[in-house]
Amino acid sequence: MKNKKSWEPSKFVYKHGKLVASRNLQEVGVSSRLIANIMASFYGDHIKEHCRGKLVDLGCGKVPLYEACKNLVDEHICVDWPNTLHKNQYLDFECDLTQELPFKDQEFDTIILSDVLEHIPQPEYLWKEMSRILKKDGKILLNVPFYYWLHEAPYDYYRYTEYALRRFAELEGFEVIFLEAVGGMPEVIADMLAKFIHFRPLIGNFLANAIQNITYIFIHSQVGKRISKSTSKRSPLGYFMIVKKA
Repeated sequence: MKNKKSWEPSKFVYKHGKLVASRNLQEVGVSSRLIANIMASFYGDHIKEHCRGKLVDLGCGKVPLYEACKNLVDEHICVDWPNTLHKNQYLDFECDLTQELPFKDQEFDTIILSDVLEHIPQPEYLWKEMSRILKKDGKILLNVPFYYWLHEAPYDYYRYTEYALRRFAELEGFEVIFLEAVGGMPEVIADMLAKFIHFRPLIGNFLANAIQNITYIFIHSQVGKRISKSTSKRSPLGYFMIVKKA
């Protein structure tokens, strides 16, 4: 990672020892705080166990997971598209993620692919490339949205079910070691309402924030956990996945 001494937190920050969504509006919009908080908790729970060795962060943006990984890995290689909306000084490589990646076979122990796969027009090819550059027993940590609005248009191509994710992984010889829906109907409704309402003048941001805060409290209650879990199978907000190269 270039210029690591000047790196600053962006999408995710640590608060009381937990990885959470940033409150900086330039990094996380008011209407995206709920899903960012939920996704932060997934990465926070799993990075310590699965990140090691030489790591490549594909479509890294502002490298929001650097702080979570930096003491666990030997190298953190940052890769993004040349025309990325999140241009920064940390990139080691600028390359088209739909083409052959500029790395040797079996070069990496860990791959992070966070909020990227939905932006790849031919995902099969990227899965093949990830299989090529990953060492035996290496792991990929990734997340994708499902019930989520169009973003970074026109480069938003797909929404994946758990079955599609599992199929892509298994076709390339990966073992799925963790695959879980991120949120259920309460989170989906809150996210949609927040995104609709936050454009309203004067009170939009306040209401969007309130809706998400109330939902966050609700889904951590006994009843809320049950409803979220029971509806996540058919109505997930997204997915978090970890695979290992067999």
